[in-house]
Formats: sequence, C-alpha cells, structure tokens
Amino acid sequence: MKNNRNGQAEVLTEQQLEELMQVLPDNHRLLFAICYYTSCRVSEALKLQRSDIIRDRIVFRARTTKTKMTRDVKVPTKLQAILDQADLLTTGYLFPGKQEGHLTRQAADLALRKACDYLGIRGISTHSFRRTGLTKLYKQGVPLKTLQERTGHVDLGNLAKYLAIGKDEVDAVAELL
Repeated sequence: MKNNRNGQAEVLTEQQLEELMQVLPDNHRLLFAICYYTSCRVSEALKLQRSDIIRDRIVFRARTTKTKMTRDVKVPTKLQAILDQADLLTTGYLFPGKQEGHLTRQAADLALRKACDYLGIRGISTHSFRRTGLTKLYKQGVPLKTLQERTGHVDLGNLAKYLAIGKDEVDAVAELL
C-alpha cells in the first residue's frame, strides 16, 4: 500500500472510482478520466494540448512521454462522453496552470488527496488510475503485448508490475490443469 508517497499505488475498486469521480473538481475529473481510459501517466495527461485530441484519438507526443516515443490511443466512448461535457479550450493546454503553462502534478495530487481524505480512501495516488485501468483490462483477458503497445512500456516486466493480481487468482490457476 502506498503511504506517504512510498510504495505502490493502490488499484481502485469500481465503487472508489465512481465516488472519486463524483467528488473531484471538473478539471481534475477529466484529468483522471484521461489517465484511466487511456492508461497514460498523469504527467503525460497534464501536458496534453487541445491539438493533441484528433477526432477519436489522443496523441501523446514523444517529448511528453517517459519513453520519448509518440503514441496515440483511441478515445473510448465513455471518455468521449466526458470530453463532450467538458468546457475545453480551443487552443493551448487541456489543463492550464494558474500562471502559465499547464497544471502542475502537485496541484493534481493535492486535489486527489483532498478527495480521498473526504471519502476516507487510503493508498491512492495519481498513478492509481493508470494501474486500475490496466489491471481491469488485463483481468478481462487483454494480452500483455496489447497492453504494452497501449502504454508504451518498453519492458513487459515493468508493465507486469502495474497489474494487481490477488492470491485467490493465483490459487485458482491450479484448477485449470
């Protein structure tokens, strides 16, 4: 469990995800929805510009990704509905900062911590949305190589660290033999 910025971020339950989305401020709700539905890092989402949304795709530019490789992700229907309701600017950053540039990761983290404190949720971080989405896709049978293509992970081992696999799931494997 994540504690004081140490350890791995928890995976959200469906209920926790729903509750958080209800109490987060609008711009942060959109930010974390993008992280969840596209499997991106919060730092990648914060650097998105309006021009990075092209029809039904979001383009994560090489200079904004950890791997320095451009990737694009299809906007799923649920995220499109959120984008359609958002009051998006026509140019510039999707999440503008108060002064200039984009919203900071610290500001996003603070909003998330306030929402988690309000709901009494522990162990969640900005990375929980990425982990939650990837874990959910994996448990629905999406192959690791497909997830790797989606996230831009260079190494499957690093991608596997994101996935929350319970002891009961490990124990159930023996019955498949």
